[in-house]
This record gives sequence, C-alpha cells and structure tokens, in this order.
Amino acid sequence: MNLETLLAGLHILAILSLVVFLSSQAALCRSEWMNAAVVTRLTRVDMIYGITAVAVLASGLFRTWWGIKGGGWYWHQPLLHFKVGLFIVIGLLSIKPTLTYRRWANTLRETGSLPDEDEVKSTRRLVMLQAHLLLLLPIAAVMLARGVGTRG
Repeated sequence: MNLETLLAGLHILAILSLVVFLSSQAALCRSEWMNAAVVTRLTRVDMIYGITAVAVLASGLFRTWWGIKGGGWYWHQPLLHFKVGLFIVIGLLSIKPTLTYRRWANTLRETGSLPDEDEVKSTRRLVMLQAHLLLLLPIAAVMLARGVGTRG
C-alpha cells in the first residue's frame, strides 16, 4: 500500500467519524429529549467531535504535504482555500455549542437544573448550520480531485 492510499484512507475515516459525531449532536440536542444523561452525553460527543475535527485537518494537511501532487500544487488551488476556509468557519461555529454544553453540564452538577427550551433550540440551530455547511466540502473535494477550476 502506498502513502497516498494510506493518507486518503485516513482522511476519509476521519471525515466519516466527524460526520457521525456532528450528527449525534444534532440528534441529541433537542428540547423534548433533554435530560441529565443527554447533557452529559452531549459534552462527551462534542469532545470526540473536536478530536475528529483535528484528525480531519491533520490528515488533510498530511495529504497536501506528502500526497502525490505535493504542497506546491495543492496550496495554489482556490478550491483548497475554499475547503480550508469553510472548515475553519464550521470550527468557529462549533465553539458556542461546545461552551454551552460545558455550561449546561456545570449547571446540572451545581444546581440539578436543565437548560431551557429556547437555549437548546438556539444551540441546535448552530449545530444544524455546521451540518449543512459541511455538505459543501465533499462537493468542493470532488471538484478539486477532478481538476475543476484548478491552476497548473
């Protein structure tokens, strides 16, 4: 097995893992399902989501550095900049839910109270926005792989 194949496989594995844990957040973060176990689970799922995001970014960077085309080609491609930029936007959008889940868990430990319905809904909207933006990444990836809009 060559390095390109290994790097591609690791990148796909990381991406699929990220999708699983973002989807889990979307499924769990509902006011009608909110209870103490869900609050605890959301903090764990979000932590794993963050780890998978780092794995996606690292494996993607490794592909640009050590892949067949090399960094000189990849880093001159507008679609790669779009992908990385969009991934950063998604990451920035994930900060508020992460902090919110942690606050919910702390409040639950301290007072035993659950988050209110409006806060759960607004947090879920951010998670869903991340999920919908994520859908653009594979489209850009396929276009980049097929040479659409590439330079040199």
